[in-house]
Amino acid sequence: MVSHKNTPTGWIMTGDTPSDYETGLDNRIVHSGTNSAYLKSKDEKARGFATLMQQIKSDRYRGERLQFSAFVKSEDAKGSAGLWMRIDHSSGEVLAFDNMMNRPITGTNSWNHFSVVPDVPVKSEIIAFGILLHGQGQIWIDELIFKTVDENVPVTEQNAVDDLEDTTVNLNFEG
Repeated sequence: MVSHKNTPTGWIMTGDTPSDYETGLDNRIVHSGTNSAYLKSKDEKARGFATLMQQIKSDRYRGERLQFSAFVKSEDAKGSAGLWMRIDHSSGEVLAFDNMMNRPITGTNSWNHFSVVPDVPVKSEIIAFGILLHGQGQIWIDELIFKTVDENVPVTEQNAVDDLEDTTVNLNFEG
């Protein structure tokens, strides 16, 4: 975990190559209030991804459906960006995960509202969430909301099972 001097209070900046990115507060480009947070690549050679994130205990959210939403603005996002949330067991097992990579933020966009919505299993221990930037560009995030929602709000979780077949396919390699 990189401690960046401009990281907003209560947040951490990490990722697989956080040294290729920077973060901080912006009081010029905001959706509401006086500040937004930003994450941007330092140059066109930015590798991997960086995230501005928090981790909290899941105790008060166990058995609930959570929604993490925010307004996000992007500029020249050459790779991809998105909100994300991961629900973990104390063993490190990932119980739920969505990083918007099936609906990424790319290019240059004015403020838009996004959300990720997972169910929080009873056996969960940790909730990690934030915004990530993969590759070149800059994103801003503002007006974050973290709340429980009812089952009328659909889960956005990227489930590995979604892409699986219902039954076996071509077991004799003749098809």
